[in-house]
Amino acid sequence: MMSNPSFQVQAHPPRVFVVDAGRRIELPALWLRERCQDAESLDAVTQQRLFNPHALEEDLRLIAAEPLDEGRARLSFSDGHRGDYDFTRLAAEFDPDDGLPTPLPWDAGVDRTAFTFDWERMGDPDRFQASLEAFLRYGVLVLEKVPTTGGTLVEVGETYGRVRSTNFGRYFEVLSRPGSNDLAYRPVPLAPHTDNPYRNPVPGIQLLHCLRNETSGGLSTLVDSLTVAERLRAEDPEGYRLLASTPVRFRFVDDEVELIERRPMIHLDARGRLTGVHYSPRLDALPLMDEARIRAFHRARRRLGELFADPSYRIAFALREGELMMFDNNRVLHGRTAYDPNEGLRHLQGCYIDRDGPAGRYRALTP
Repeated sequence: MMSNPSFQVQAHPPRVFVVDAGRRIELPALWLRERCQDAESLDAVTQQRLFNPHALEEDLRLIAAEPLDEGRARLSFSDGHRGDYDFTRLAAEFDPDDGLPTPLPWDAGVDRTAFTFDWERMGDPDRFQASLEAFLRYGVLVLEKVPTTGGTLVEVGETYGRVRSTNFGRYFEVLSRPGSNDLAYRPVPLAPHTDNPYRNPVPGIQLLHCLRNETSGGLSTLVDSLTVAERLRAEDPEGYRLLASTPVRFRFVDDEVELIERRPMIHLDARGRLTGVHYSPRLDALPLMDEARIRAFHRARRRLGELFADPSYRIAFALREGELMMFDNNRVLHGRTAYDPNEGLRHLQGCYIDRDGPAGRYRALTP
């Protein structure tokens, strides 16, 4: 939830305070000087600085603070700079979600209509913004009435971000192919997992578009890792810490490429907040640690897998022809039940876009 900070200016001695979330904090002179807003210091179009704040002296002082009208002040600094400040322009600095809606963890009881939208209505800016908000809250979006012409998912991907090419191509075909280079292309069941943890960077968002589905099996499954990982943290805080801090080696091999990356299974952002997982038991390797820690790590890893498989956290549904699901590849694990290719054709197409696409479009559309 976005905060609503207020600012207080004191003239003698010159000081500026912010009151946010019940706390009153003095804003340092360096912090304020770096955020000067005058035309000589800040480009009005790009909002990029016209000076290098890294070159400021560390002992910079605020030498005058003159309150103006509501929410504005004129500040003077010991390096000779003087400028007017509109403090409403600084309010976003105190929003921990940087203008994005707060994620809503979910389990098997989630109402899928909350993140299901009609693709034919995405030309309406309000509906498109609503779909972006739903995706950012739930980590998943289901679009109906998407034309089943091959490659249409690229148009969808470019609407929400930028499609990213990999060794699988700009987009890839998901259908039963004997001898294929990934189990996703076999009719076997796929347990909940995240894609490509062996890649740097990991694809942030995956799109899967159903072109044909003539089988009774092959249900798509989704699990929200925010809910499951928080359950693990409550049950086993030390195990959670190990999974969040210990790099794991992930590896993928085929005839043309070998990809290796090391990263923790539980992913935290720069502020230490849980944002998702890197989880693929077909591709990871137990890290080498002393006996006590390796047992604790494995115990937590095993419990995490048990929770991901628990039906109380999983939704399962048939992705029908003309439906497309888009999900945060770090937050929402996906899988599939087995199917019989002799029943008929099950043909999906998939692609990846970077995680910042929907977030950037949402901010641009939000006043």
